Amino acid sequence: MSKLHARRLHLLAAALVAVLLASPASAQRGASCHNGMSFAQFLSSLEQDAQKAGVSQRAIAAAAPYMVYDQGIVNRDRGQRVFGQLFTQFAGRMASESRRVRGQKLIKQHAQAFARAEKQYGVPAAVITAFWALESDFGAIQGKLPTLRSLVSLAYDCRRAQMFHDETIAALKIIDRGDLTPSEMIGSWAGELGQTQFLPRHYYDYAVDYDGDGRRDLIHSAADVIGSTANYIATGLKWKRGEPWLQEVRVSANVPWDQADLTIKHPRSQWAAWGVTFADGKPLPNDKLQASLLLPMGRHGPAFLAYENFGAYTEWNNSLIYSTTAAYLATRIAGAAPMKKPSAQVAQLSFEQIKQLQHLLVKAGFDVGKVDGVLGQQTRIAVKTMQTKYGLPADSWPTAELLARMGGRAAPAAEAAATPITPRHTAPRMAPRPIQPAR
Repeated sequence: MSKLHARRLHLLAAALVAVLLASPASAQRGASCHNGMSFAQFLSSLEQDAQKAGVSQRAIAAAAPYMVYDQGIVNRDRGQRVFGQLFTQFAGRMASESRRVRGQKLIKQHAQAFARAEKQYGVPAAVITAFWALESDFGAIQGKLPTLRSLVSLAYDCRRAQMFHDETIAALKIIDRGDLTPSEMIGSWAGELGQTQFLPRHYYDYAVDYDGDGRRDLIHSAADVIGSTANYIATGLKWKRGEPWLQEVRVSANVPWDQADLTIKHPRSQWAAWGVTFADGKPLPNDKLQASLLLPMGRHGPAFLAYENFGAYTEWNNSLIYSTTAAYLATRIAGAAPMKKPSAQVAQLSFEQIKQLQHLLVKAGFDVGKVDGVLGQQTRIAVKTMQTKYGLPADSWPTAELLARMGGRAAPAAEAAATPITPRHTAPRMAPRPIQPAR
């Protein structure tokens, strides 16, 4: 056999493998949770469920050409990986000065829609605009993939079959209602739509027609985006009208670090008694307004008082680094001063070191969720408990000292550098809107 002929056979075999991987037959693992149904049989069943849910045959027929299986979407969902980064680095990029300026300009440009939204729903313009910035860079980056293809592919896969089954039916209802056509449904690979990236169920439940054209269009209409985002934050995330969400503060050595936890609240008078002030040194009000002390990078990093409305951010996205950045950007757009920089560099464990620490925490009896090298809430709670056990400042920030105390290996400084974080949409959001499981 000649080398050329062998090369052609190799290319042909590779092409055949690619075709098989892209076909529904490659998703037999997905079919296992559907009683072995083929993708065509699964689609037929899903369409029957949609009709039972009130979707017209007309809408189903219009959507049918777009409801095709894509193994690439499933591969992306199974292979997603989120990396850690210091909050100051992430916020510095995502809550940039240019976004603050752009957000303030848009508030002026769409003053009527923002004023209407705040009057109707009680959500400040800055809060809406910050999400608008982080989710799509004010509509510039909404995704390029057909939504229906993503939804049915993920619904056929077994990882979150029921969730995406329901999201597909919601997408068909959006079409049936006349808000979007199937061809207009272009978004992220995880099926999110519009300038503030709503999953179809949130789109169907919370989208409102603010520009009066008879459609709820979150892809093209800024007015609809503003009103719908306000409706979701107020109604879906239970925003408290007239209350703050986040304020930067300065902490003193008198603060009991184990009280710095989103699950622990004290009146501002108590935080003031422990030496907490506003970031500029002015005293906190001596009142009973409840707040948590948030230290996203431990006691040596930035400090914030997080109020009840901060819960809307963690519900929107349960990644602490994202939710804190979104809340901080909103304060900046609303006129707050830039965040104070730490007086010294805050050391961060590497991705592999955090995984090592998580393994040790699991061995010690803690539930940290998935051992994935990501510093989530469950890992932070376990870290605080172990810090208390070893007599270390219990600020929930993992250190090389804690790792060593637990029997782990401390890496050289060069090895402990933070791994750059991936782009915003690294995983689909579960209801109400987290993109990654709580840890």
